[in-house]
Amino acid sequence: MNDQVETLEHAEDETEDDYALRNKVVLAAVEAADSGDRARLEEVLEPLHPADIADLLEQVGADSRTSILRLAGDYIDGEILSEIDEDIRDSVIEALEPEVLAAAVQELESDDVVDLIEDLDEPQQEAILDVLDMVDRIAVEKALSYPEYSAGRLMQREVVIAPEHWTVGDTIDHLRANADLPDQFYHIVLVDPRHRPTAYVTLGRIMSSRREVPLKAITEDSFRVFEVDEEEGDVAYAFNQYHLISAPVVDSDGRLVGVITIDDAMAVLDEEHEEDVLRLGGVGDESLSNSTLEIVRRRFPWLGINLATAILASIVISFFDEVIAAVVALAVLMPIVASMGGNAGTQSMTVAVRALATRDLTGSNAWRVIRREAMAGLLNGMIFAIVMGLVGLVWFGQPMIGVVIAVAMVVNLLAAGLSGVLIPLALDKSGVDPALASGTFVTTVTDVVGFFAFLGLASVMLL
Repeated sequence: MNDQVETLEHAEDETEDDYALRNKVVLAAVEAADSGDRARLEEVLEPLHPADIADLLEQVGADSRTSILRLAGDYIDGEILSEIDEDIRDSVIEALEPEVLAAAVQELESDDVVDLIEDLDEPQQEAILDVLDMVDRIAVEKALSYPEYSAGRLMQREVVIAPEHWTVGDTIDHLRANADLPDQFYHIVLVDPRHRPTAYVTLGRIMSSRREVPLKAITEDSFRVFEVDEEEGDVAYAFNQYHLISAPVVDSDGRLVGVITIDDAMAVLDEEHEEDVLRLGGVGDESLSNSTLEIVRRRFPWLGINLATAILASIVISFFDEVIAAVVALAVLMPIVASMGGNAGTQSMTVAVRALATRDLTGSNAWRVIRREAMAGLLNGMIFAIVMGLVGLVWFGQPMIGVVIAVAMVVNLLAAGLSGVLIPLALDKSGVDPALASGTFVTTVTDVVGFFAFLGLASVMLL
């Protein structure tokens, strides 16, 4: 506890982001929990958005988190639970009293409950399901029966519907008389007698139209329907691509079973973007809440693969040990060739992986992108070849060393541009996540090509 307070006090002197959680707020919450001062804790938490309270719980240590949760009691509501990082959800739920958990979960829409419990262990899932009323429990269990990462898991069951023959007046009367409407909604879905969605109407169009106007006359052109087993990444892409606000979800018979809203679709996009960044770094689904052992377990495999590929590059170097012994300057310049190739390859790879994720890089434009990256690598290689050729000449006084590193630079940057695109494309075609595996292979190619070109040319031109 003292180490944590001291760290937070020291960090208080640093410049803070306007939207970052203030260190003094975290410190005040920890001190209030440590002293058992519930009134002070509520005073600290009151101005905070539920997302900020979730951040606070993620930033403090496990003991302080448990103390805050137990002292806050029923102050912890459903919105806060839905914002909690999945890596600490188990411990958060265990720390809450059953009646607090029940009250918090009952506030949530069905999609938020599914998101909250789908990654929990079975005992925690049962603890939450037990506090739901029968209708909500059936809805959540039905959603959990759909494939993971599907539209069925993403949707909420609470939908505002209207028969397609209704008028604006009929709809307004229905909305005013219905006490069980979702807290927030944007569209009213029109259904046929078989409960199949046929169109939707925005609340704005309803409120601005006369009562006698048929709903069919004011429907939106953006109407799209998703099936329950459709992959959530495809759903999120469609929302982003076609500027959707909400969209109905249907079962295998085309009947309406739920609706997906833009906030859930954008959360999927955000998670996929975060996942791509983490995987490019070889750390998987890691977060600051993970324990040291979890971090070691997730990073170790890719560090092991990197070690194997580094040994491969070292084997290439060993083929030219006599050349290096004869011309010591080569040992000084080798890292430059490898580093430039690795950085250039990473640049091309990052652009390619991102383009694959957003579906901008497809079979129709793949060769154009490959040619562009190859040309960019070639031109950059030529520019830096001139620079390094002059550096080699001035540094070591041997013109041929300058020529060797110049040619090797051109070859390696060309290889970097090609591999940075071709490797992600090949992995994607093979069904392997390019964000996860591309970095290791691209680095291996640029190291092997760079060392082989540099030392091979040196053995021919300098000995």
